[in-house]
Amino acid sequence: MTSTLLRPLTWFTTTTGLSTVLASPRDVHLILATRSLRMFAYGATSLIFALYLRSLSIPDPQMGAFMTFTLLGDIALSLLLTFTADTLGRRRTLALGAAGMLLAGSTFALAQNYWVLLGAAVVGVISPAGSEIGPFRAVEESTLAHVVPPDQRPFVLAWYVVTAALGSAAGVAGGGALVDGLMARGWAAGEAYAGVFWIVALVGSVNILLAGAMSAGCEQRAAEYEGVPLVDSEGDSDADAEDAKPAPLPPPKKAAFTRISRSSRAVLFKLCLLFALDSIGSGMANNAFVNYYLTLKFGVRASVLGGIMSSTWIVSAASNMFAGTLAARLGLLKTMVYTHLPSSLMLAALPVPGSLAGAAVLLVLRAGLSSMDQAPRSAFIAGAVRAEEMTAVMGVVNVARTLMQSVGPGVTGLLAGRGLFALAFVGAGALKAGPRKGYIAMQADTADPQLNTLLYDDRSREI
Repeated sequence: MTSTLLRPLTWFTTTTGLSTVLASPRDVHLILATRSLRMFAYGATSLIFALYLRSLSIPDPQMGAFMTFTLLGDIALSLLLTFTADTLGRRRTLALGAAGMLLAGSTFALAQNYWVLLGAAVVGVISPAGSEIGPFRAVEESTLAHVVPPDQRPFVLAWYVVTAALGSAAGVAGGGALVDGLMARGWAAGEAYAGVFWIVALVGSVNILLAGAMSAGCEQRAAEYEGVPLVDSEGDSDADAEDAKPAPLPPPKKAAFTRISRSSRAVLFKLCLLFALDSIGSGMANNAFVNYYLTLKFGVRASVLGGIMSSTWIVSAASNMFAGTLAARLGLLKTMVYTHLPSSLMLAALPVPGSLAGAAVLLVLRAGLSSMDQAPRSAFIAGAVRAEEMTAVMGVVNVARTLMQSVGPGVTGLLAGRGLFALAFVGAGALKAGPRKGYIAMQADTADPQLNTLLYDDRSREI
């Protein structure tokens, strides 16, 4: 009887990879907790970020420029920290990034001057859109890839996305409730919005402590990696080296920056090209602009909007629980393409509904698909490049994505200033749908056979 009752739970934990995560090292749990808290803070501020700038009488074009410069500052910070992370130390890098959150959150809570806020956003770490920003993701994903075996990476990385989505869901709901609660107590809208930024400062403080609690096993020098890369400089697989012993760890390099090999650069170049259009679209229709658009169009209260956006993150978390299993069964490429294209079309259709309920349904449906390609993409990168270059490669990919995202807010700000706000979502959806053929065209010699092939068995087959 007991075994019958436990059977559904066993199926769930096995299918979603939760059992794998629970059995993972303590550092995995600390990284998941760190990211969940960070996304909680980002989610809370994304709900009111554009509204806060508007309460300071900042015009829409300047608002778009503010977000663009914030992303450009993130690029500089991310490049510096991700390329030096394995020399400086991954734990120290995460702690420094968390200190940036503390700086930016405190400044936004206390200051109201446009240039002071912009300086804090550029130098510190704050997310206008509620999406990941700063050096964290590259360092955390490369660390997760080191501390778990290759066959477990899709599941652990999927839960890395799931816990982030759950954090964001709680953040947007909590942020909306906090704003309405403060305004009910007589706070002005701008004051209530500013109060939300204390969450960022608090989370930054907690994450500094969590980074310090991680073990030395997180560091690249202490991690074991395979001496023979999955793809060597000639593109040959490591099938013949199956029985070879891993090469000994090299001594720490004196160079301050990680060097990327020719084979990894080839993968990196393709990925950066692939993500360019998609990232511009992400910048044009980031969560801050979605929240701002719905508020302007439907006059929705912060708590109601927070509930809607929280629902989208919960649905996203639920769908991503099965991303690892889906990738293992369909292959990484099919998972990325089959989820990416429909979600892009739904984004383009966001201006169509004439009611808040209709827009909410569309957002929730899109949320079920929009992030399911993240874990397969990260698993592919982790398996396609040399282990000692993983942090740098993931850092460059994230920086390239952020660079292209920085183009989007300026475009949306100009369109919104001219009364064409809805057109931004149509354009964003079209741009995000563009990389579909590029995913299909990726070369087979970059696939990780242990994580299922990135391509179809029949390369001539079309979707």
